[in-house]
Amino acid sequence: MSLSSNYYDMIIAHISARVILTEEEKQRFCDALVMRQLLPRQYLLQQGDICRHENFVCKGLLRSFYVDDKGDEHTLHFALEDWWISDLQSFIRQEPASRNIIAMEPVTVLQLEKHAREELLREIPALERFWRILNENACASQDERILSNITSTGAARYAQLLKKYPSIDQRMPLKYIASFLGITPVFLSQIRKKELKN
Repeated sequence: MSLSSNYYDMIIAHISARVILTEEEKQRFCDALVMRQLLPRQYLLQQGDICRHENFVCKGLLRSFYVDDKGDEHTLHFALEDWWISDLQSFIRQEPASRNIIAMEPVTVLQLEKHAREELLREIPALERFWRILNENACASQDERILSNITSTGAARYAQLLKKYPSIDQRMPLKYIASFLGITPVFLSQIRKKELKN
């Protein structure tokens, strides 16, 4: 069995954990996907470009970030294996992206283009339900993160992050983790040192 067929099996398992598809529907879905590989530091999407695809991560780690007027980077999201990543607003409205998405490691994604996704949603009702479940979970996670940023300490937010992304501190430079948590790299180092002592 080829590596690429393993990746298609992976995305079908991801969907099948949420909705039921027939064998024909699974094949139709896979036929609409395009595989893309990225090298470390290669962009999947650049701020100002139109986001043309939803991207399912088969291998590797990506970081989504915004660059402000001063040139400072603000980390918005990470995506590891079995996660989706895109600029949803840009993808849905076909307007310039508000963020960059960059590979932190060698990355393989399966991409679904907007028109192809719309056709699939029309043809396969279960996929409408699948994307509704994904979007509801994403909205709930976003609300949780906003509330956590208001009510939790930096140490608590770091603990929550490690629970959600267990290997992230081995795979992502600390400055990006600190940016995601809204704290300084120095403060994150202090949190990590304190945890090592406990």
